[in-house]
Amino acid sequence: MNITSLLDLRLKPEALADAPAIITETLSATRAFAGCLGVEVLRDTADETHVLVLERWESLEADDAYRAWRATPEGASRLGELLSAPPTLTRFAPDD
Repeated sequence: MNITSLLDLRLKPEALADAPAIITETLSATRAFAGCLGVEVLRDTADETHVLVLERWESLEADDAYRAWRATPEGASRLGELLSAPPTLTRFAPDD
C-alpha cells in the first residue's frame, strides 16, 4: 500500500538564503532512496519560513527504511541547520 508522508518544517529566518540549496541536496538523496515514488516541496504563501515536504512511498516499510537510514551517519543531512523547531512527520495511507 502506498504511503504519503508530510514533513512539516519551520525554518530559521536567518537560514532562508541557504535553505534552497540544503533542501535540494537533502531531497536528491530522498528521491534516490529505494521505494520513493516522488517528493514535492511546498512553501506557505503567508509565511516563507513554513515549508511542507510531501513524500510518496511504495510502502510503509520503504518509508520506515528511509527514516532509519536518515538516523545513521551515512544518511544524516544538513536540514537540521535550517530548523527553528523539530520537524513534524505525519504519514497517511489511502482510505479505500
